[in-house]
Amino acid sequence: MRILVSTASKHGSTAEIGREIAGVLTEAGLEVDVVAPDGVKSLDGYDAVVLGSAIYVGQWLAPARDLVERLADELTARPVWLFSSGPIGDPPKPEEDPDEIAELLEITHARAHVTFAGKVDRSELGLGEKVIVAAVRTPEGDFRPWADVRAWATGIAEALRA
Repeated sequence: MRILVSTASKHGSTAEIGREIAGVLTEAGLEVDVVAPDGVKSLDGYDAVVLGSAIYVGQWLAPARDLVERLADELTARPVWLFSSGPIGDPPKPEEDPDEIAELLEITHARAHVTFAGKVDRSELGLGEKVIVAAVRTPEGDFRPWADVRAWATGIAEALRA
């Protein structure tokens, strides 16, 4: 079984989550390709898809949204799982999913969507991002729940083997 893991990531944090998911799926005996959304031209040859995006200003990044729009018919023909990354803090804020998640679930017929907390490293941010982070008092740090990421990926592997 061949799985595509594709993530839209602005500073690399969401891509790291995608690689962790791919690693768990590979350990479970599945063949996995990790490809950025812009590099995905077709889903031919893939039996399932895991698609994730960082959340910025309450939305998925354009490359992930574009992949869904371009390949909507192909996505509905196979199992799909979606994840978002971005809430920051302990507990992570914001608590609610981006508004577009309901639409993405409907378009892709995804089996599930999960939101993982993200990471903020001010040294990686541009000036505009630093201003926004300071204005809303976003805490700096890595809040990604690695055990939860691995557990979610393990559930995907189990579902695909069933």
